[in-house]
Amino acid sequence: MNRIAKFMKVSKDLFIDAITDDFKDISWEEAAVIYEDIILPVRGTAGSAGYDFKMPVSLTLKPGETAKIPTGIRARMENGWVLMVFPRSGLGFKYRLQLNNTVGIIDSDYFNSDNEGHIFIKMTNDSNEGKTIELKKGDGFAQGIFVPFGLTEDDDCTADRNGGFGSTGA
Repeated sequence: MNRIAKFMKVSKDLFIDAITDDFKDISWEEAAVIYEDIILPVRGTAGSAGYDFKMPVSLTLKPGETAKIPTGIRARMENGWVLMVFPRSGLGFKYRLQLNNTVGIIDSDYFNSDNEGHIFIKMTNDSNEGKTIELKKGDGFAQGIFVPFGLTEDDDCTADRNGGFGSTGA
């Protein structure tokens, strides 16, 4: 196996700004404690492809509800690799928990963005069976898989990224 990446936390101030913006009932002091408790993604078993992202806070999602989760995590990876993020398969199967962009694509150059490559995961409880999802702080809710990618023979891209959605101008 290739060792091509490393997870780490974003800066404390950046995380606190993000979590208090997305979760209005969390104070700055509470956010500072949440930051210290962030768990870096790990694989559950030696044969697992996915690195489990853990909930930084507890959250209840009723059917049709959406939440944007600032994970506090960034991923440095070698060029030629991408981190693909999916919901944990059990949550998707049992509750139809879905990522709003279906699959999160974290490019290697996102790490150097002004937002430090902070990975946000926006998800929706798409249950058509009326099931409410209870996610506790520390529960795995998404998984990231590192995948190599190729380029076309005539690729001559030289543009630089700075930011997330829409930052490449495409």
